[in-house]
Amino acid sequence: MSPRTVVMLSPGYPAEMAYFTRGLAAVGARVIGVGDQPPHALPEVARSALAHYEHVNLADGSAVLSALRGLSQHVAIDQVECLWEPYMILAARIREAFGLPGMTVEETVPFRDKERMKQVLDAAGIRTPWHVSATTVAGVWEAAEKIGFPLIVKPIAGAGSADTYRVDTSEQLNEVLPLVAHVPELSVEEFVDAEEFTFDTICGNGEILFEHMLWYRPRPLQMRMHEWVSPVSISLRDVSVPHLQGGREMGRAVLAALGFRSGFTHMEWYRKHDGEVVFGEIGARPPGARVVDLMNYATDGDTYVGWASAVVHGSMQPLEQRYNAGAIFKRARGQGRITHSEGLDALLGRYGDDVVLVDLLPVGAPRRDWRSTVTGDGMVVVRHPELQRVIEMTEAFAGDFQLYAG
Repeated sequence: MSPRTVVMLSPGYPAEMAYFTRGLAAVGARVIGVGDQPPHALPEVARSALAHYEHVNLADGSAVLSALRGLSQHVAIDQVECLWEPYMILAARIREAFGLPGMTVEETVPFRDKERMKQVLDAAGIRTPWHVSATTVAGVWEAAEKIGFPLIVKPIAGAGSADTYRVDTSEQLNEVLPLVAHVPELSVEEFVDAEEFTFDTICGNGEILFEHMLWYRPRPLQMRMHEWVSPVSISLRDVSVPHLQGGREMGRAVLAALGFRSGFTHMEWYRKHDGEVVFGEIGARPPGARVVDLMNYATDGDTYVGWASAVVHGSMQPLEQRYNAGAIFKRARGQGRITHSEGLDALLGRYGDDVVLVDLLPVGAPRRDWRSTVTGDGMVVVRHPELQRVIEMTEAFAGDFQLYAG
């Protein structure tokens, strides 16, 4: 039986895409990359996994379709995969143009348009934040009056917490509006005061083959508002505990309502103090901020290959959550270049083998813009079967270890 030929859009960017590309080759697919990186700029991990690479501007959908039509004269294309949000609609258009299986444009739009997403889920009876879309300043004010403060203002088609603001008063809304003037369409929605979790899945043939939950400490909006915060994400070993069941049930209902069948999903949800669960948003993609690597540390497995097996073969080797795994992202104090750190050696001595990764910017490297990347100036990963031990370690690395720049 000949291998399936899979077109991977943007096989080397963002950086983690190279590992998904590698995963496709590892499960026996013939992988054709289509991207706007010059061939020499592709990461070696991606380049070595590709049978062929088409260098084309992904923003020019006609050029991409033309390149693939030419390629299809020489090789039969079996499927198209894309895990980078800006080009998921393009991937769906390619599938429709070539009559390939997978998500259509209509099925993809609710994963990209947050207002459409919530409309579908509202119709399915799933609790979402009260929300209104707006394309004008007057529309934002009208939505704010309808929903009431506090509220969240964020892009309809955004990813993560970029251009997302909590607004408590009319004065704050006046301050925020110029900051989002470049966003063509905004979602104005109820602020849900709650703990925030994820529900992440790998699906194949309409079945959930792997599920995962992440706990944000503090919630992402707080991480984004305060430079001094060391964001922490904890991959939870036991997703069967009672206080997570509402989120699991909601996650499954969301996938059913959106008709999702194959690939990675990343959903965020809230658990209020009274136990009510509220949907946040969902993407038909893996979580960012190195969460897939965190999954691998938690399972001693390879979720990149697991995803590839699910989308190519409809099945994957089971992954067991062996540990709670915590990622601590550090933001250097000061500006300029990294000068030194304090407290790291003592913590490494205290926690020993429970620390499985230290990946920090070296001394002399320019500090990153903390507003534009969750991962900041580096990360530490810890793991242990007991959740309380991981909470203790993440709090210690967040509070007792500092990077400095100058």
